[in-house]
Amino acid sequence: MRFSDALSAPGLGGIAEIKRRSPSLGDIRPDADPGAIAAAYERAGAAAVSVLVDERFGGTWDDLRAARASASLPLLAKGFFSTEAHLRTAKEAGADAVLLLLRDLDDGRIAALMQAAAELGLDALVEAHDAHELARAAAQRAPVIGINARDLATFEIDRRAQLSLVSLCHKLPHEPAVVAESGIHTRAQGAAAELAGADAILVGSALMQAADPAEKLRELLARPLVKVCGLTREDDVAVAAEAGADLAGFILEPESPRAATSVLPVPDELLAVAVWVGEAGESDAALDQVHERAPGVVRGRDAVLLREDEQVARLLDLPWDADDAGHWDRAAAEAGRIVLAGKLGADNVAEAIRRVRPWAVDASSKLEVVPGIKDPEKVRAYVEAARA
Repeated sequence: MRFSDALSAPGLGGIAEIKRRSPSLGDIRPDADPGAIAAAYERAGAAAVSVLVDERFGGTWDDLRAARASASLPLLAKGFFSTEAHLRTAKEAGADAVLLLLRDLDDGRIAALMQAAAELGLDALVEAHDAHELARAAAQRAPVIGINARDLATFEIDRRAQLSLVSLCHKLPHEPAVVAESGIHTRAQGAAAELAGADAILVGSALMQAADPAEKLRELLARPLVKVCGLTREDDVAVAAEAGADLAGFILEPESPRAATSVLPVPDELLAVAVWVGEAGESDAALDQVHERAPGVVRGRDAVLLREDEQVARLLDLPWDADDAGHWDRAAAEAGRIVLAGKLGADNVAEAIRRVRPWAVDASSKLEVVPGIKDPEKVRAYVEAARA
């Protein structure tokens, strides 16, 4: 399979990286066995493997050869490539794609290297870091564009800027495959890139620092995501994060018995979701969940999930304060990203996931002591059951 084809598969793809060291972190895993790690990544569901071949990262071309000998999935050679000879070496060592850094190459050189890569049967991941570089990648009609959250000069991470650029990529006329690179350590951060429009995430340091890199990859790519909604207290936000939830919901409808006065701060492990009825207002949340209005009840049944006013998922719920025996069957028949809600808890969420296969699950009322106050043990048990 070609590298570019691997990125077009449904869902969020994972490009898992092999590197022994990082200029910003120093030695990470100096004794890494590229062949064993590449094979483990493949078993864990990676879409492709990225191999650092530059000595500044502790890499060599032999690392790429070892990965090729052990894994059949596409391999991306990562280094500071500037000549056609570099690309030929990558091809001979087993690469299916090469990294081209716009930071280091002028437009003429990029065009020549993209042409040379195509002639060798290599895909090129053209990496941009800012709006100017993205415009240059678009002018070259790069079929795969990587958006790096890390400034290679300062090593600083700016995920907000990265997500903004990722979202712009899918408005380009030639519709490239988009890879979000660097700074992803949690499922929530990966999901943020996915909802912004990334086809894949490229993860290196977070995997190589983990005790089991392949298991960390499984964790980052696993679905469904887990949402705890109806949060009103900082203590309950902390419990949700500690338990391993991915999304934290804050209901900003004053008529709700679980109404919060505002969106509370959340740690990096969580994405904040502001829950509205009728229309979204202003908040600091990453996402807005907007329910229909319905006469005589706090909210309508279903909702849309919005990122910067663009719909990215749908939430399917039970009617307010009512049941529907066909709810899960209805949800299972729907296409696209579905967030399943409606009286979920530790006792039934695993079965709901088995039957519906949602993108995320959402629980609130069954996790409470009283409306708006969570029971820590119920939260932990629900998240554990959902992530099992």
